[in-house]
This record gives sequence, C-alpha cells and structure tokens, in this order.
Amino acid sequence: MNGTHKATGKKIVLGVSGSIAAYKAAEIISQLRKSGHDVFVVMTRRAIEFITPLTLATLSRNPVLCDLSEEIADAWKPGHIELADRADLLLIAPASASCMARLACGFADDALGAVALATRAPLLIAPAMNGKMWEHPATIENYERLRSRGAEFIGPAEGMLACGYEGSGRLADVGEIVEKVRQMIS
Repeated sequence: MNGTHKATGKKIVLGVSGSIAAYKAAEIISQLRKSGHDVFVVMTRRAIEFITPLTLATLSRNPVLCDLSEEIADAWKPGHIELADRADLLLIAPASASCMARLACGFADDALGAVALATRAPLLIAPAMNGKMWEHPATIENYERLRSRGAEFIGPAEGMLACGYEGSGRLADVGEIVEKVRQMIS
C-alpha cells in the first residue's frame, strides 16, 4: 500500500490530559489508525509535560490542538468548533482527576474543555490517576455527574501505579480502550 492510509470515515478526537499515562496516547493513536480511523488530538497544557505534540501529530498525521489562542481556522469557524462538529467520538485517554473535574463542571477555558463542551459526539473517558484520588468523594461525584450526562467510562484498571501505590487508577489496557471505541462507533 506504499505507506498510504485509507480511512473508514470515522473521526476520533483524542483528548490527552496531564497524567503519566499520557505516553500511552501514542499507542492508542497507532492502534486506532491501524483500524482505519482518522485521529485528531487535543492536549491540555499539563499533557505536554508528559509527551510532545510533535510525537502525537506525527503518529496521527494531523495537527495537534493544544491552545485555543494558537488554533488556525480554515475559515470563519474556530478550529475547536470544527473538531467538535466533525467528531464521531470524543475519547479522553488519559483523563486525570483534574480533567474529570473540569469536564464535570463544564469548563471550556482550554482546548480540550472547549471541544468537550461543543461536541455532540459520544464521550468515552479512560481515567488514570493515583488510587486515592480515584476513590476521593469529589472524583466519585464527578464520575457520577459525567455518567448522568451520558459519558461512558473504561477503567481505571487495578495494578501498580506510577506513584508506587498498588490499586485502582491505572489507565485501562490500550487494546481494551480501542475495542470500546470500536463498539461505540459501530
């Protein structure tokens, strides 16, 4: 196929928030593209501290949106609104505790929050955080609020966490995330 990629027409917007698990976004993108999907990445400022936009742009073969003030619109419509409109699914992986709180409150002061608030596409959230943060009443409340609005979740998984604790809070297995995406868009 000499390096070309034939897309199925499904557009996946991948939100990447500030978690050590952000490096797994690269594998998520690779697997989604191998499945024939177009992937468009939106990163929070904190995510950039864990993995570079250049890495994710190279893997997705699309520009990465990191900052609303730097977006380039093709026409009159802001880029984040165009992304929100074209999404067949918004996947946020990893979703940190802070990201979940911002989504639950409807903050739209960064690129990911703006896309999430503007899209009408299904939302799949893959949390990744310290187990104590995952079990905190505020996080549980945010999880319930997002579910009540129709958001779907995958994970978090159990196991050894980057912080050295063992328990719930790991990003779900990349293969399981990609399979859940497939189920939601088919």
